[in-house]
Amino acid sequence: MSKQKVILSENLEKILSEAVACCPHDKLFVLTDETTLQLCWPEVAEMDCVRGAGMITIGATDENKTLESLSHVWTALQQGGATRHSLMICLGGGMVTDLGGFAASTFKRGIAYINIPTTLLSMVDASVGGKTGINFGGLKNEIGVFNCAREVIIDTKFLHTLDYQNLASGYAEMLKHGLISNEAHWAELLRFDLADVDYRLLGQLVEKSVAVKERIVEADPEEHGIRKALNLGHTVGHAFESLALEEHRTVLHGYAVAWGIVCELYLSTVRTGFPKDKFRQTVQFIKDNYGVFVFDCKQYARLYELMTHDKKNTSGEVNFTLLGGIGDIRINQTATRDEIYEMLDFYRESMGC
Repeated sequence: MSKQKVILSENLEKILSEAVACCPHDKLFVLTDETTLQLCWPEVAEMDCVRGAGMITIGATDENKTLESLSHVWTALQQGGATRHSLMICLGGGMVTDLGGFAASTFKRGIAYINIPTTLLSMVDASVGGKTGINFGGLKNEIGVFNCAREVIIDTKFLHTLDYQNLASGYAEMLKHGLISNEAHWAELLRFDLADVDYRLLGQLVEKSVAVKERIVEADPEEHGIRKALNLGHTVGHAFESLALEEHRTVLHGYAVAWGIVCELYLSTVRTGFPKDKFRQTVQFIKDNYGVFVFDCKQYARLYELMTHDKKNTSGEVNFTLLGGIGDIRINQTATRDEIYEMLDFYRESMGC
């Protein structure tokens, strides 16, 4: 997988014009969801570089990250006369860049695409690193491919379109990046006030967060080793998301990751010696900013079953990324069913389920 070009932009029209010019194409398409069509497309619509582009719009939220939406994009490309020499711009959050990247990667065996992430989550995580895909069979990101966008253009002005919940959702991935990088970055993330956002400071933190992910992805593009560090909080988090989808109480991805971090840091304190003071500080920040995902002991078996479907698993064992300390990454850690149930007990007791 080729190295991805990620640009933090202060002049979106200039950077996008250059990116489009660097991707020779016969036809141009822009993918949005219903929300970004309304809130973000107006920032781009009058630019000469997208004039005449074919517009494709899908439903918003993770509930629409489906085979049906994917088919809709393929159909729109086909009916719009796209060829293998066409180009697609994915303008939106993580759902749009994930699904759009997968649609582009598979249509005519692959057309070029550019990501313009518009949510904090997609800026620091989903749009960077070449993971594309859809949910399938009730499981998160079950179908997909590794294929990088030609360019990822990050313009933090789009953050002003977000409500608290979507800012917090993206910030959970930034907190994860702090935990797997160094103590200074982790500490400054805990000091940030999500209730009173300093957008200038947030932009600086986004740049640091993207750098953490880029460094890890460059070292291990297809997740054979250290890239699994980016899965901290995700084994449990994806199970929470999948359970929420089943029960028609969809949660934002970053919230599920935050709750997953609580669980997996608990395992880290028990299994790999993660410092208890840093564990308590991190859990308190999550309690203060993310509320709680409510479930009872009758749902443990289903959550465990969902964890067994995680793509990192080998030989039928549930696989976690744990930490021995801030930045001390321990990949390929397993836990028994009893240990996982104990972890869920701790979550419910500490978070006040």
